[in-house]
Amino acid sequence: MPGERLRALILSDIHSNLEALAAVIGDARQRGGFDCVWCLGDMVGYGPDPSECLRLLREFDLVAVAGNHDYAAAGVIDASDFNGAAYAAIRWTGEQLDGDDKHFLTELPVVSVEPPFTLVHGSLRAPIVEYLLHPSQALATFGLMTTPYCLVGHSHQPFVCRDMAPMPMFLPLPEGGSVELDNGRCIINPGSVGQPRDRDSRASYAIFDSDGPAIEHYRVEYDIALTQSKMRRAGLPEYLINRLDYGV
Repeated sequence: MPGERLRALILSDIHSNLEALAAVIGDARQRGGFDCVWCLGDMVGYGPDPSECLRLLREFDLVAVAGNHDYAAAGVIDASDFNGAAYAAIRWTGEQLDGDDKHFLTELPVVSVEPPFTLVHGSLRAPIVEYLLHPSQALATFGLMTTPYCLVGHSHQPFVCRDMAPMPMFLPLPEGGSVELDNGRCIINPGSVGQPRDRDSRASYAIFDSDGPAIEHYRVEYDIALTQSKMRRAGLPEYLINRLDYGV
């Protein structure tokens, strides 16, 4: 119904990290719950539980877009340009996925519109490959937006970018606080659930509450050691294992 309150759990870059994903879902439930999940891509890759993460996500009312790791694991794109550790992990990931997993990933769109948001993994200019981190990159996406707000992932770094003259301005996404959505356009990155890269090892996520309307940003601790032990048993690269301790 028009005007009905919506709370959407916004996730990105889960990267097969089941412990982080489960911790985020549990934390979000304790903070008022959510009606649906919006996922900004890279559900798989790097981590030890790709199929398990997909199964858990698909239990919810899910809107998801493809990330580069999702498409690479499903064989939609070539992963030969990935760095060595990422390439080794994506080859292993592809071997763990069954036919249904790969079909699900293959069918993901690269852009989805959930008014008043556009969802994309990287940017609207290059949906699965561009890291949107600089004003010129934000300017290109603002130029392609048909909704007031855009949600992106890929960089694993939480931020809000305001459409300001003469150039867009990047601001921190405040932890435990809200970003009020007003008449100004903005791009928001909720950070990474499964492999943060902002020197904070805790899982990062956001919630959209239409009653504000506002974006709430939260961090939550999870059992990093358990994820790391699973990765070692799977023979995944040590570099990927160690970086989880430091959020880099």
